[in-house]
Amino acid sequence: MSALIRQVALVSVTDAVPPATVMQISAALQKQATRDLGPIWDVSATVDSFERLGQVPVGTWPVIIGGRVPPGAGGFHTDENGQPLALVRASSDLNVLCQTCSHEMLEMLVDPFGSRFVPGDSPKPDQGRVNFLVEVCDPSEAAQFGYSINNLLVSDFYTPRYFDPVQSAGVRYSFTGAVTEPRQVLQGGYLSWQDPVSRHFFQVRRIDTVEPDFEDLGIPQDANLTAREFVDRATDRFTQAALQPGRRSAMMASNLSADKLNQAMSSQATSWEKLIEGLMGPEPGRPDNRAVASVRRAPRAPKAA
Repeated sequence: MSALIRQVALVSVTDAVPPATVMQISAALQKQATRDLGPIWDVSATVDSFERLGQVPVGTWPVIIGGRVPPGAGGFHTDENGQPLALVRASSDLNVLCQTCSHEMLEMLVDPFGSRFVPGDSPKPDQGRVNFLVEVCDPSEAAQFGYSINNLLVSDFYTPRYFDPVQSAGVRYSFTGAVTEPRQVLQGGYLSWQDPVSRHFFQVRRIDTVEPDFEDLGIPQDANLTAREFVDRATDRFTQAALQPGRRSAMMASNLSADKLNQAMSSQATSWEKLIEGLMGPEPGRPDNRAVASVRRAPRAPKAA
């Protein structure tokens, strides 16, 4: 495991997503970063939730949930100091919101500065060797390829073996196994690269068609944009379409229903409350549950003869 610990903050700047929701998502993202991403990509990270941007510690990379994010503005950005941040649209669908935050967190942790490339043979027949931009969620970003943590949907991501030159038996190309061969692009996803000869960025997409489409994104005109910033601005609308409400991962179906999950969480919370009350006593103004319980357990007095 890498000795460098990357710190990510999850914060909402819209009342549409309250702090309790941010905390719920951040717990799922912390588990994903530690349990799933870390061992595969050799990344160590913390994910914490904050109520306001002013509370985020210096040096922490924020994933910011915004209320009104215009087209092309969602995704990866860098601040005036070159530090990474991500901007995510608020959604009333908790799974859509969680998967979008997961997508941005995963790609930020693997490529914090939006300029990590891996060389390989181009998927485009008339090109030779190209440099693939490392965006670990894009090829399988659609909701149906995600998986569940804490009963919330998070994004699938590819492994370093995704860029192998040939397919090998027994190799894991994405965390869920949805990607089954090198450089495969699933329905709703895309893969980006730069041609070193023309300097143009290209993509292979499977957005609205079964067969892959090739797109020439051109050359970035703004020298201040990182490669990922340039690509995200061109493809923000595709990411939103892939995460639209109504699409669910098949892995979600095997999880507890919302009612069963709430019952389990409520029972757990009640148990903790009783333990805390036994150690500290009841909160001022609240009935002493220990006294109530003792009254309920007290034997009835025998009836007079």
